[in-house]
Amino acid sequence: MDSPKISLKGVRKAFGPKKVLDGIDIDLAAGQSLVVIGGSGSGKSVLLKCILGLLRPDGGSIRIDGEETARLSGNERARVMKKFGMLFQGGALFDSLRVWQNVAFGPIQADGMAPDAAKEVALAKLAAVGLPAEVGELYPSELSGGMQKRVALARAIAREPEIIFFDEPTTGLDPIMADVINDLIVKCVRGLGATAISITHDMGSARKIGDRITMIYDGKLIWQGATADVDSSGNAYVDQFIHGKAEGPIKMQVRRL
Repeated sequence: MDSPKISLKGVRKAFGPKKVLDGIDIDLAAGQSLVVIGGSGSGKSVLLKCILGLLRPDGGSIRIDGEETARLSGNERARVMKKFGMLFQGGALFDSLRVWQNVAFGPIQADGMAPDAAKEVALAKLAAVGLPAEVGELYPSELSGGMQKRVALARAIAREPEIIFFDEPTTGLDPIMADVINDLIVKCVRGLGATAISITHDMGSARKIGDRITMIYDGKLIWQGATADVDSSGNAYVDQFIHGKAEGPIKMQVRRL
């Protein structure tokens, strides 16, 4: 059996007395797409940041292609980071750069590609997400929210990464545009043969882009399974979350006036 592309064992992270990740175990095969669900503050973003090396876990193991990465730094960390692409929540485009320069940023800055060659790559990736070449000359402020998300996706795939992370990819979009972005994510991930981890509150998105779904609650993974099984998980926390029920084991902290 092939070793997992991404393997987490006993990953822990706390901020002061608050345990955000409390023994996280995940094995993700190459080419699989995992969606992580959970309420605000449940640790989803911290999980991604630990895998990326933006945060150092307090304990546990994070292996990428069998290599321990939890304690890497400097050039070794940069080498591993070349495997990753990222679509940030809100897009996180550079306002002062044209669209093509945003998409070409990684190839130029990280790979030392000549600007003319990088622009060709950028225009090809924009085409892959359904945007014509003339959009490349615009600035992010001249684009709609949906177009900005497409540009952010083009940037995420510009270096043809082996692993792509999606942080709330459909936040702020209307339902139709959200579905367009979901379709593009599936197309791009499959086209690259990439391994993907997404965090989202949008169950429509989760069902479309994920092969597997896992839920974080109170710092622990409380359920993992195939996307097709999430509606029959038998887990009261999962059931409450995916159906958006106010009543259930998950208690929201609400200040009463």
